[in-house]
Amino acid sequence: MTALGFLYPGHSAEDDYPRMELLLGGGIRLAVVHTDIGTDAHRVDALLEMGSADRLAAGVEELRLSGAEATVWACTSGSFVYGWDGAHEQVRSLARAAGLPASSTSFAFVHAAQELGLRRVAVAATYPEDVAKLFAAFLKEGGIEVLSTRGSGIITAAEVGTWGREQVLELGRAGDHPDAEAVLMPDTALHTVAWLTELEETLGKPVLTANQVTAWEALRLAGRRVNAPQLGKLFTREPLVQATE
Repeated sequence: MTALGFLYPGHSAEDDYPRMELLLGGGIRLAVVHTDIGTDAHRVDALLEMGSADRLAAGVEELRLSGAEATVWACTSGSFVYGWDGAHEQVRSLARAAGLPASSTSFAFVHAAQELGLRRVAVAATYPEDVAKLFAAFLKEGGIEVLSTRGSGIITAAEVGTWGREQVLELGRAGDHPDAEAVLMPDTALHTVAWLTELEETLGKPVLTANQVTAWEALRLAGRRVNAPQLGKLFTREPLVQATE
């Protein structure tokens, strides 16, 4: 059994994780530890506080008790808002506190794009435009060209968590760019796992979403690779472990 730990802020789309656990098959457990979201707002000041070392450290003991082999800070905006260097320091601090390999959803997007050989992408975000542009700037630091960035102006994770299939598909369509090799949809508060294959079929290209890449990143840190096509193109790359029904 491989146990993977996730520090997830608040309660919005955490049910994507048990869904992914089922799709990954036996032998992998995704343990979600909730952190205090503080002020629920996609504003830079609130996001900096949400991703502070003290808030992340508060969940470390529960992570240890879960038996996790690796951990990921399951928040995109609460990591890229620190900038490239600051986000590195954030995960280094988390790794030291937890005594585990650590990463964040922002770095998961960069590593997943590298895994798929992507160089030009479109960003379809729930965030206000200014926050979405910070994500695009983070991706550029990771060597990824962002051809277009669409924000949706949603302030709270709570509202994002209410979005369903039609809204998610529409966001993907609206945020696509004809020359983009993939569409990236950041925000771990957004439910996407149930519609990953439909998103990719609709757009005709890979789609990377926040909770999807977060789980993949934890597997990468633990040295596991799983073939699970229902989790999108990202999970069909040279599998070392075959997901079971």
